[in-house]
Amino acid sequence: MKLAVIPARGGSKRIPRKNIKLFGGFPMITWSIRAAIASQCFDRIIVSTDDDEIAQVALAHGAEVPFVRPSELSDDHTGTIPVVAHAIKWNNAQGIATDEVCCIYATAPFMQASDLRRGLDVLQTSGADYAFSVTSYAFPIQRAIRITPDQRVQMFQPEHFNTRSQDLIEAWHDAGQFYWGHANAWLAHLPLFTEATAPIPIPRHRVQDIDTQEDWERAEWMLQSMNSVELIF
Repeated sequence: MKLAVIPARGGSKRIPRKNIKLFGGFPMITWSIRAAIASQCFDRIIVSTDDDEIAQVALAHGAEVPFVRPSELSDDHTGTIPVVAHAIKWNNAQGIATDEVCCIYATAPFMQASDLRRGLDVLQTSGADYAFSVTSYAFPIQRAIRITPDQRVQMFQPEHFNTRSQDLIEAWHDAGQFYWGHANAWLAHLPLFTEATAPIPIPRHRVQDIDTQEDWERAEWMLQSMNSVELIF
């Protein structure tokens, strides 16, 4: 069985109720559920939540909410892997063997069904434990600077001040959209950021982490530039 797990707790503080706040006319989590359904990758799409309102929205848009996430997995410090592992254990307890599992973030409105299909293909053919979405930095990280306490600038790697950009190794970061993994990797709590993980590159114009109000507003501008909801799905 291929399982999608969408973590969506109710306690978001920086953007209150962000998982079901309207984005482009739909509750935010709806975008992830629809992409999961459209991908046709999954036998089951589960939303893991501790919140009744989120559960009702998820059910109304085609996901399952077969359990209430335990309180010990619903605080600010709980990581993604324990939440996914909990859902796998619940699914296995129903007598259904879980094979590949994809954690899909509830705030990933620019994720496409084709990205999810590509991730599954890479997981199945690469021999990796995990495969997740990544995107490139827009500027060479080797030339990053920090602002010092006395309001001056300081390079993190001053040895690269005169290095040409084209001679620097391209850097990538987690796109914050989806994480495919074999069920046994999730259950063993294997780390995600290792050489046992394969990358799924996503273009920067379809990536926006949404943690702050500024992030949300930027995502709204990105959506407007895409002209229509149909372009996403």
